[in-house]
Amino acid sequence: MIHYQSLARIYRPQTFQDVCGQNAIITTLKNAIALNRVGHAYLFCGPRGVGKTTLARIFAKALNCHSPTASHEPCNNCSSCKEITAGQSLDVLEIDGASNRGIDDIRSLNETTLYTPSSAAYKIYIIDEVHMLTKEAFNALLKTLEEPPSRVKFFFATTEPHKILPTILSRCQRFDLHRLSEKTIYDRLQHILSSLNIPIEEEALYSLASYADGSLRDGVSLLDQALCIEARPITSAHVSSLLGLASAQVFFSIDKAFALQDLSFPFKLVTSLYEEGKDLLHFLEKLTEHYTLILQSLLGAPLPEFHPHKASYLEACKIYSKENCLYILEYLMNRLDKLARFSCKKVQVELILLHILLSKQRLSLDTLVSSLQKLKQESPPPSPSKLPQETPPSTEKPDASQKHETLLRFAAVELNGNLQKT
Repeated sequence: MIHYQSLARIYRPQTFQDVCGQNAIITTLKNAIALNRVGHAYLFCGPRGVGKTTLARIFAKALNCHSPTASHEPCNNCSSCKEITAGQSLDVLEIDGASNRGIDDIRSLNETTLYTPSSAAYKIYIIDEVHMLTKEAFNALLKTLEEPPSRVKFFFATTEPHKILPTILSRCQRFDLHRLSEKTIYDRLQHILSSLNIPIEEEALYSLASYADGSLRDGVSLLDQALCIEARPITSAHVSSLLGLASAQVFFSIDKAFALQDLSFPFKLVTSLYEEGKDLLHFLEKLTEHYTLILQSLLGAPLPEFHPHKASYLEACKIYSKENCLYILEYLMNRLDKLARFSCKKVQVELILLHILLSKQRLSLDTLVSSLQKLKQESPPPSPSKLPQETPPSTEKPDASQKHETLLRFAAVELNGNLQKT
Protein backbone atom coordinates (compact mmCIF):
# COMPACT_ATOMS: atom_id res chain seq x y z
CA MET A 1 0.00 0.00 0.00
CA ILE A 2 1.32 3.44 -0.98
CA HIS A 3 2.06 5.67 2.00
CA TYR A 4 -0.25 8.69 1.98
CA GLN A 5 1.07 12.14 2.83
CA SER A 6 -1.22 15.12 3.28
CA LEU A 7 -1.00 18.19 1.06
CA ALA A 8 -0.21 20.33 4.11
CA ARG A 9 3.02 18.35 4.58
CA ILE A 10 3.88 18.03 0.90
CA TYR A 11 3.52 21.76 0.27
CA ARG A 12 4.87 23.00 3.59
CA PRO A 13 7.27 25.91 2.94
CA GLN A 14 10.95 24.98 3.07
CA THR A 15 12.46 28.43 2.51
CA PHE A 16 11.66 31.97 3.60
CA GLN A 17 10.56 32.70 0.04
CA ASP A 18 7.86 30.03 0.25
CA VAL A 19 6.23 31.53 3.36
CA CYS A 20 3.08 33.47 2.48
CA GLY A 21 2.07 36.84 3.84
CA GLN A 22 4.69 37.44 6.57
CA ASN A 23 7.19 39.58 4.64
CA ALA A 24 8.07 42.03 7.42
CA ILE A 25 9.01 39.25 9.85
CA ILE A 26 11.00 37.37 7.20
CA THR A 27 12.98 40.51 6.36
CA THR A 28 13.81 41.05 10.05
CA LEU A 29 15.01 37.47 10.52
CA LYS A 30 17.16 37.61 7.39
CA ASN A 31 18.71 40.89 8.52
CA ALA A 32 19.49 39.35 11.92
CA ILE A 33 21.44 36.59 10.15
CA ALA A 34 23.18 39.04 7.80
CA LEU A 35 24.23 41.37 10.63
CA ASN A 36 25.14 38.52 12.99
CA ARG A 37 22.63 39.78 15.55
CA VAL A 38 20.62 36.62 16.14
CA GLY A 39 19.03 36.65 19.59
CA HIS A 40 18.95 33.72 21.99
CA ALA A 41 15.14 33.47 22.24
CA TYR A 42 12.34 34.16 19.76
CA LEU A 43 8.58 34.01 20.30
CA PHE A 44 6.33 33.51 17.27
CA CYS A 45 2.69 34.38 18.04
CA GLY A 46 -0.43 34.31 15.94
CA PRO A 47 -3.56 32.38 14.98
CA ARG A 48 -3.44 28.75 13.95
CA GLY A 49 -2.10 27.80 10.55
CA VAL A 50 -0.31 31.04 9.65
CA GLY A 51 3.27 29.69 9.73
CA LYS A 52 4.63 30.04 13.28
CA THR A 53 6.31 26.62 13.60
CA THR A 54 7.18 26.57 9.89
CA LEU A 55 8.98 29.90 10.20
CA ALA A 56 10.84 28.69 13.30
CA ARG A 57 12.00 25.57 11.45
CA ILE A 58 13.15 27.54 8.38
CA PHE A 59 15.00 29.99 10.65
CA ALA A 60 16.71 27.04 12.34
CA LYS A 61 17.71 25.61 8.96
CA ALA A 62 19.08 28.97 7.82
CA LEU A 63 21.24 29.25 10.97
CA ASN A 64 22.61 25.71 10.71
CA CYS A 65 22.82 25.43 6.91
CA HIS A 66 26.27 24.46 5.61
CA SER A 67 25.78 26.30 2.29
CA PRO A 68 23.29 29.15 2.72
CA THR A 69 22.40 31.27 -0.29
CA ALA A 70 23.44 34.88 -0.74
CA SER A 71 19.98 35.95 0.45
CA HIS A 72 20.42 33.86 3.65
CA GLU A 73 18.01 31.13 2.57
CA PRO A 74 18.69 27.51 3.57
CA CYS A 75 19.99 25.41 0.69
CA ASN A 76 17.85 22.35 1.59
CA ASN A 77 20.56 20.14 0.07
CA CYS A 78 23.15 19.85 2.83
CA SER A 79 22.97 17.16 5.51
CA SER A 80 21.87 19.64 8.18
CA CYS A 81 18.92 20.95 6.13
CA LYS A 82 17.80 17.45 5.18
CA GLU A 83 17.92 16.23 8.78
CA ILE A 84 15.89 19.22 10.02
CA THR A 85 13.33 18.77 7.24
CA ALA A 86 12.96 15.09 8.10
CA GLY A 87 12.78 15.83 11.84
CA GLN A 88 15.88 13.73 12.52
CA SER A 89 18.37 16.41 13.53
CA LEU A 90 20.13 15.94 16.87
CA ASP A 91 20.74 19.67 17.11
CA VAL A 92 17.25 20.99 16.29
CA LEU A 93 14.73 19.53 18.70
CA GLU A 94 10.99 20.11 18.26
CA ILE A 95 9.07 19.78 21.52
CA ASP A 96 5.31 19.74 22.03
CA GLY A 97 4.58 22.07 24.93
CA ALA A 98 1.20 20.44 25.58
CA SER A 99 2.62 16.97 26.31
CA ASN A 100 5.95 18.08 27.84
CA ARG A 101 4.66 20.76 30.16
CA GLY A 102 5.90 19.74 33.58
CA ILE A 103 8.86 20.87 35.63
CA ASP A 104 10.64 17.53 35.18
CA ASP A 105 10.46 17.86 31.40
CA ILE A 106 12.06 21.31 31.52
CA ARG A 107 14.76 20.15 33.94
CA SER A 108 15.69 17.41 31.48
CA LEU A 109 15.78 19.99 28.70
CA ASN A 110 18.04 22.26 30.77
CA GLU A 111 20.52 19.41 31.20
CA THR A 112 20.78 18.85 27.44
CA THR A 113 21.65 22.52 26.84
CA LEU A 114 25.02 21.89 28.49
CA TYR A 115 26.12 19.70 25.57
CA THR A 116 27.62 21.30 22.48
CA PRO A 117 25.96 20.80 19.08
CA SER A 118 26.94 17.54 17.42
CA SER A 119 27.41 18.84 13.86
CA ALA A 120 25.54 22.13 13.47
CA ALA A 121 26.44 25.67 14.46
CA TYR A 122 23.64 25.95 17.04
CA LYS A 123 21.58 23.72 19.27
CA ILE A 124 18.02 24.95 18.75
CA TYR A 125 14.91 24.09 20.77
CA ILE A 126 11.58 24.69 19.04
CA ILE A 127 8.78 24.51 21.63
CA ASP A 128 5.31 24.54 20.07
CA GLU A 129 2.27 25.69 22.09
CA VAL A 130 4.65 26.97 24.75
CA HIS A 131 1.79 28.59 26.68
CA MET A 132 0.79 25.10 27.85
CA LEU A 133 3.82 24.88 30.16
CA THR A 134 3.04 25.08 33.86
CA LYS A 135 4.12 28.04 35.96
CA GLU A 136 6.74 25.86 37.67
CA ALA A 137 8.07 24.73 34.29
CA PHE A 138 8.38 28.33 33.11
CA ASN A 139 10.27 29.24 36.27
CA ALA A 140 12.61 26.29 35.76
CA LEU A 141 13.30 27.52 32.22
CA LEU A 142 13.82 31.11 33.29
CA LYS A 143 17.47 30.86 34.37
CA THR A 144 18.52 29.00 31.23
CA LEU A 145 16.62 31.48 29.08
CA GLU A 146 18.26 34.42 30.85
CA GLU A 147 21.84 33.15 30.50
CA PRO A 148 21.85 30.42 27.83
CA PRO A 149 25.03 28.82 26.52
CA SER A 150 26.42 30.68 23.51
CA ARG A 151 25.45 27.91 21.08
CA VAL A 152 21.85 27.48 22.29
CA LYS A 153 18.75 29.14 20.81
CA PHE A 154 15.10 28.90 21.85
CA PHE A 155 12.26 29.34 19.36
CA PHE A 156 8.79 29.40 20.91
CA ALA A 157 5.45 29.24 19.08
CA THR A 158 2.07 29.97 20.61
CA THR A 159 -1.49 30.97 19.78
CA GLU A 160 -2.02 32.48 23.26
CA PRO A 161 0.91 34.70 24.27
CA HIS A 162 -1.10 36.27 27.12
CA LYS A 163 -0.77 32.98 29.04
CA ILE A 164 3.02 33.18 29.09
CA LEU A 165 4.69 34.63 32.18
CA PRO A 166 5.86 38.25 31.76
CA THR A 167 9.34 37.23 32.92
CA ILE A 168 9.55 34.86 29.94
CA LEU A 169 8.11 37.39 27.48
CA SER A 170 10.64 40.02 28.52
CA ARG A 171 13.51 37.71 27.55
CA CYS A 172 12.25 36.94 24.03
CA GLN A 173 12.14 38.78 20.75
CA ARG A 174 8.45 38.66 19.89
CA PHE A 175 7.01 38.40 16.39
CA ASP A 176 3.25 38.54 15.81
CA LEU A 177 2.13 36.74 12.67
CA HIS A 178 -1.17 37.95 11.21
CA ARG A 179 -4.04 36.14 9.55
CA LEU A 180 -3.62 35.64 5.83
CA SER A 181 -5.93 37.39 3.40
CA GLU A 182 -8.41 35.43 1.31
CA LYS A 183 -6.46 36.50 -1.78
CA THR A 184 -3.21 35.03 -0.40
CA ILE A 185 -4.88 31.71 0.46
CA TYR A 186 -6.72 31.70 -2.88
CA ASP A 187 -3.47 32.16 -4.83
CA ARG A 188 -1.68 29.45 -2.83
CA LEU A 189 -4.48 26.92 -3.35
CA GLN A 190 -4.57 27.79 -7.04
CA HIS A 191 -0.81 27.17 -7.25
CA ILE A 192 -1.20 23.74 -5.63
CA LEU A 193 -4.03 22.76 -7.97
CA SER A 194 -2.04 23.92 -10.99
CA SER A 195 0.91 21.77 -9.96
CA LEU A 196 -1.44 18.80 -9.54
CA ASN A 197 -3.22 19.61 -12.84
CA ILE A 198 -6.66 19.39 -11.20
CA PRO A 199 -9.46 21.68 -12.52
CA ILE A 200 -11.75 23.53 -10.13
CA GLU A 201 -14.43 26.18 -10.49
CA GLU A 202 -13.48 29.69 -9.44
CA GLU A 203 -16.41 29.91 -7.03
CA ALA A 204 -15.45 26.59 -5.41
CA LEU A 205 -11.88 27.76 -4.87
CA TYR A 206 -13.13 31.03 -3.38
CA SER A 207 -15.37 29.09 -0.96
CA LEU A 208 -12.36 27.10 0.27
CA ALA A 209 -10.24 30.24 0.72
CA SER A 210 -13.06 32.02 2.55
CA TYR A 211 -13.87 29.08 4.84
CA ALA A 212 -10.18 28.80 5.85
CA ASP A 213 -10.67 31.98 7.94
CA GLY A 214 -7.14 33.30 7.48
CA SER A 215 -5.40 29.97 8.09
CA LEU A 216 -3.42 28.64 5.13
CA ARG A 217 -3.02 25.24 6.74
CA ASP A 218 -6.80 24.96 7.15
CA GLY A 219 -7.25 25.97 3.52
CA VAL A 220 -4.82 23.32 2.28
CA SER A 221 -6.45 20.70 4.50
CA LEU A 222 -9.87 21.61 3.08
CA LEU A 223 -8.46 21.33 -0.43
CA ASP A 224 -7.05 17.92 0.46
CA GLN A 225 -10.55 16.88 1.49
CA ALA A 226 -12.10 18.31 -1.68
CA LEU A 227 -9.71 16.33 -3.88
CA CYS A 228 -11.43 13.15 -2.70
CA ILE A 229 -14.42 14.19 -4.82
CA GLU A 230 -14.38 12.01 -7.90
CA ALA A 231 -16.01 14.50 -10.28
CA ARG A 232 -13.87 16.88 -12.30
CA PRO A 233 -13.85 19.80 -12.34
CA ILE A 234 -14.59 20.35 -8.66
CA THR A 235 -17.69 22.56 -8.54
CA SER A 236 -19.04 24.99 -5.97
CA ALA A 237 -21.93 22.58 -5.35
CA HIS A 238 -19.42 19.85 -4.44
CA VAL A 239 -17.58 22.14 -2.02
CA SER A 240 -20.80 23.43 -0.44
CA SER A 241 -22.02 19.88 0.10
CA LEU A 242 -18.65 18.81 1.46
CA LEU A 243 -18.39 21.66 3.97
CA GLY A 244 -22.08 21.74 4.87
CA LEU A 245 -22.42 25.30 3.60
CA ALA A 246 -25.24 27.11 1.85
CA SER A 247 -24.33 28.07 -1.70
CA ALA A 248 -23.94 31.70 -2.72
CA GLN A 249 -27.14 31.49 -4.77
CA VAL A 250 -29.11 30.94 -1.56
CA PHE A 251 -28.16 34.40 -0.32
CA PHE A 252 -29.00 36.05 -3.63
CA SER A 253 -32.39 34.31 -3.54
CA ILE A 254 -33.03 36.10 -0.22
CA ASP A 255 -32.37 39.39 -2.03
CA LYS A 256 -34.95 38.45 -4.65
CA ALA A 257 -37.50 37.57 -1.96
CA PHE A 258 -36.79 40.92 -0.29
CA ALA A 259 -37.52 42.76 -3.53
CA LEU A 260 -40.72 40.79 -4.21
CA GLN A 261 -41.79 40.72 -0.54
CA ASP A 262 -42.29 36.95 -0.76
CA LEU A 263 -43.03 36.37 2.93
CA SER A 264 -43.43 32.60 2.52
CA PHE A 265 -39.85 32.25 1.26
CA PRO A 266 -38.10 32.17 4.70
CA PHE A 267 -40.06 29.10 5.76
CA LYS A 268 -39.31 27.23 2.52
CA LEU A 269 -35.62 28.13 2.61
CA VAL A 270 -34.95 27.30 6.26
CA THR A 271 -36.83 23.99 5.97
CA SER A 272 -34.65 23.06 3.00
CA LEU A 273 -31.43 24.02 4.82
CA TYR A 274 -32.53 22.17 7.95
CA GLU A 275 -33.35 18.97 6.04
CA GLU A 276 -29.99 19.12 4.24
CA GLY A 277 -28.22 19.27 7.60
CA LYS A 278 -26.74 22.74 7.14
CA ASP A 279 -25.41 24.59 10.17
CA LEU A 280 -28.02 27.33 10.68
CA LEU A 281 -25.78 29.39 12.95
CA HIS A 282 -23.03 29.39 10.33
CA PHE A 283 -25.66 30.24 7.71
CA LEU A 284 -26.55 33.42 9.63
CA GLU A 285 -22.87 34.31 9.96
CA LYS A 286 -22.46 34.02 6.19
CA LEU A 287 -25.66 36.03 5.72
CA THR A 288 -24.07 38.79 7.82
CA GLU A 289 -21.05 38.71 5.51
CA HIS A 290 -23.42 38.86 2.53
CA TYR A 291 -25.07 42.07 3.73
CA THR A 292 -21.69 43.52 4.65
CA LEU A 293 -20.54 43.07 1.05
CA ILE A 294 -23.75 44.69 -0.22
CA LEU A 295 -23.22 47.67 2.10
CA GLN A 296 -19.59 47.83 1.01
CA SER A 297 -20.73 48.02 -2.62
CA LEU A 298 -23.35 50.67 -1.80
CA LEU A 299 -20.70 52.83 -0.15
CA GLY A 300 -18.41 52.57 -3.17
CA ALA A 301 -15.74 50.37 -1.58
CA PRO A 302 -14.47 47.90 -4.20
CA LEU A 303 -14.86 44.16 -3.72
CA PRO A 304 -11.78 41.94 -4.19
CA GLU A 305 -10.85 41.51 -7.85
CA PHE A 306 -10.95 37.72 -7.57
CA HIS A 307 -14.44 37.68 -6.02
CA PRO A 308 -16.64 35.47 -8.26
CA HIS A 309 -19.90 37.38 -7.57
CA LYS A 310 -18.98 41.02 -8.07
CA ALA A 311 -21.68 41.51 -10.72
CA SER A 312 -24.34 39.92 -8.51
CA TYR A 313 -23.51 42.27 -5.64
CA LEU A 314 -23.78 45.27 -7.92
CA GLU A 315 -27.27 44.07 -8.88
CA ALA A 316 -28.15 43.65 -5.20
CA CYS A 317 -27.33 47.33 -4.67
CA LYS A 318 -30.45 48.15 -6.70
CA ILE A 319 -32.63 46.31 -4.15
CA TYR A 320 -31.33 47.73 -0.87
CA SER A 321 -30.58 51.16 0.49
CA LYS A 322 -27.75 51.94 2.91
CA GLU A 323 -30.32 52.29 5.68
CA ASN A 324 -31.78 48.86 4.85
CA CYS A 325 -28.38 47.20 5.11
CA LEU A 326 -27.39 48.97 8.31
CA TYR A 327 -30.65 48.04 9.99
CA ILE A 328 -30.40 44.39 8.83
CA LEU A 329 -26.77 44.09 9.94
CA GLU A 330 -27.49 45.54 13.39
CA TYR A 331 -30.46 43.20 13.74
CA LEU A 332 -28.47 40.13 12.64
CA MET A 333 -25.58 40.83 15.01
CA ASN A 334 -28.01 41.30 17.87
CA ARG A 335 -29.81 38.03 17.09
CA LEU A 336 -26.59 36.06 16.62
CA ASP A 337 -25.60 36.81 20.21
CA LYS A 338 -28.90 35.41 21.47
CA LEU A 339 -29.44 32.51 19.07
CA ALA A 340 -27.03 30.14 20.82
CA ARG A 341 -29.28 30.14 23.90
CA PHE A 342 -32.27 28.74 21.99
CA SER A 343 -32.67 25.02 21.35
CA CYS A 344 -35.14 25.38 18.44
CA LYS A 345 -32.87 27.26 16.04
CA LYS A 346 -34.99 26.47 12.98
CA VAL A 347 -37.93 28.58 14.17
CA GLN A 348 -35.61 31.38 15.27
CA VAL A 349 -33.89 31.55 11.87
CA GLU A 350 -37.26 31.55 10.09
CA LEU A 351 -38.40 34.52 12.18
CA ILE A 352 -35.11 36.33 11.62
CA LEU A 353 -35.44 36.02 7.84
CA LEU A 354 -39.09 37.08 7.99
CA HIS A 355 -38.12 40.14 10.04
CA ILE A 356 -35.47 41.00 7.44
CA LEU A 357 -38.00 40.84 4.60
CA LEU A 358 -40.50 42.97 6.52
CA SER A 359 -37.82 45.58 7.21
CA LYS A 360 -38.32 46.83 3.65
CA GLN A 361 -41.55 48.44 4.84
CA ARG A 362 -39.68 50.58 7.36
CA LEU A 363 -39.43 54.16 6.11
CA SER A 364 -35.94 55.54 6.43
CA LEU A 365 -35.23 59.02 7.80
CA ASP A 366 -33.95 60.18 4.41
CA THR A 367 -37.18 58.96 2.77
CA LEU A 368 -39.31 60.86 5.26
CA VAL A 369 -37.31 64.07 4.85
CA SER A 370 -37.41 63.88 1.05
CA SER A 371 -41.17 63.21 1.11
CA LEU A 372 -41.77 66.24 3.31
CA GLN A 373 -39.62 68.41 1.07
CA LYS A 374 -41.54 67.18 -1.98
CA LEU A 375 -44.88 67.97 -0.38
CA LYS A 376 -43.64 71.41 0.55
CA GLN A 377 -42.57 72.10 -3.03
CA GLU A 378 -45.81 70.79 -4.60
CA SER A 379 -48.34 72.46 -2.27
CA PRO A 380 -49.19 76.19 -2.90
CA PRO A 381 -48.12 78.67 -0.26
CA PRO A 382 -50.91 79.38 2.24
CA SER A 383 -52.73 82.73 1.89
CA PRO A 384 -52.20 85.12 4.78
CA SER A 385 -55.05 84.87 7.23
CA LYS A 386 -56.94 87.99 8.33
CA LEU A 387 -56.73 88.67 11.99
CA PRO A 388 -60.12 89.29 13.65
CA GLN A 389 -60.71 92.91 14.51
CA GLU A 390 -60.68 93.56 18.18
CA THR A 391 -63.88 95.02 19.60
CA PRO A 392 -63.06 98.18 21.47
CA PRO A 393 -64.17 98.12 25.06
CA SER A 394 -67.43 99.86 25.75
CA THR A 395 -67.01 103.28 27.24
CA GLU A 396 -70.65 103.66 28.23
CA LYS A 397 -71.31 103.59 31.95
CA PRO A 398 -74.54 102.03 33.24
CA ASP A 399 -76.88 104.63 34.79
CA ALA A 400 -78.12 104.48 38.39
CA SER A 401 -81.59 103.14 37.47
CA GLN A 402 -80.11 100.08 35.69
CA LYS A 403 -77.87 99.33 38.67
CA HIS A 404 -80.86 99.64 41.05
CA GLU A 405 -82.98 97.27 38.90
CA THR A 406 -80.21 94.68 38.77
CA LEU A 407 -79.80 94.70 42.54
CA LEU A 408 -83.54 94.26 43.04
CA ARG A 409 -83.61 91.23 40.71
CA PHE A 410 -80.66 89.65 42.50
CA ALA A 411 -82.29 90.22 45.89
CA ALA A 412 -85.57 88.70 44.66
CA VAL A 413 -83.82 85.55 43.45
CA GLU A 414 -81.99 85.14 46.75
CA LEU A 415 -85.19 85.69 48.75
CA ASN A 416 -87.06 83.14 46.66
CA GLY A 417 -84.36 80.59 47.29
CA ASN A 418 -84.45 81.10 51.04
CA LEU A 419 -88.24 80.75 51.13
CA GLN A 420 -88.10 77.44 49.28
CA LYS A 421 -85.57 76.06 51.79
CA THR A 422 -87.86 76.89 54.73
